Amino acid sequence: MNSVIVTGAGSGIGLAVAQKLADLGYNVVVNDFDEGSAIAAAQKIGGLAVQGDVSDEADVARMVAACTAKYGAPTHLVNNAGHVHQAKFTDLATADFDRMIAVHLRGTFLCTRAVLPHMIAAGAGCVVNMASQLGQIGGVELVHYSAAKAGIIGMTKALAREVSSTGVRINAVAPGPINTPLVHTLSEEWRAAKASELPLGHFGEPQDVAETVAFLCSDAARIYVGQTLCPNSGDVML
Repeated sequence: MNSVIVTGAGSGIGLAVAQKLADLGYNVVVNDFDEGSAIAAAQKIGGLAVQGDVSDEADVARMVAACTAKYGAPTHLVNNAGHVHQAKFTDLATADFDRMIAVHLRGTFLCTRAVLPHMIAAGAGCVVNMASQLGQIGGVELVHYSAAKAGIIGMTKALAREVSSTGVRINAVAPGPINTPLVHTLSEEWRAAKASELPLGHFGEPQDVAETVAFLCSDAARIYVGQTLCPNSGDVML
């Protein structure tokens, strides 16, 4: 039986991913920084709630241990936990930059490092990292967010080259703007301007991203390694 840890799964894209994978028969560990959100999401999908900060090494170790105790060593990991903050670069506080890198880039590193030995020992496994189209093209007043997401794309490629021969697949998803609580913390002006740039003319939904993640987790994606798939309403065309 497949067991998956989905970080940042208390709402938005993470919750949609957790629900989709649960529907497909995965045993799902729902992680979120907010304990109430983690518990509510886990109850909704029939999974295990584990509160924790993905940038905290002890929290990550506790999360992996909880998965292993309940479901066995994780066979899949979805590094989805995210944080968004909008500011002009010249107004960007060092603390805001550091927190952005900590949640996205350090969190992806810590969680992946924690599960990888189990997967390598099993000769199989799958990690899906949540990047963003802003990691490919950048975003106004989102320099720190764009930098963190670009780092995730680079990490995905490098790690895929390092571990693919062991049977572990590493890939990323780079969504465009999606209708989530996180995106709705950005200004209405930013969201309206962004929607007007998109060939489809509108943002995607969390379920659109969940379908892409589910594909990468499946055997149908067995030759996908180091790839970044882009459900983005046409914002980036590769």
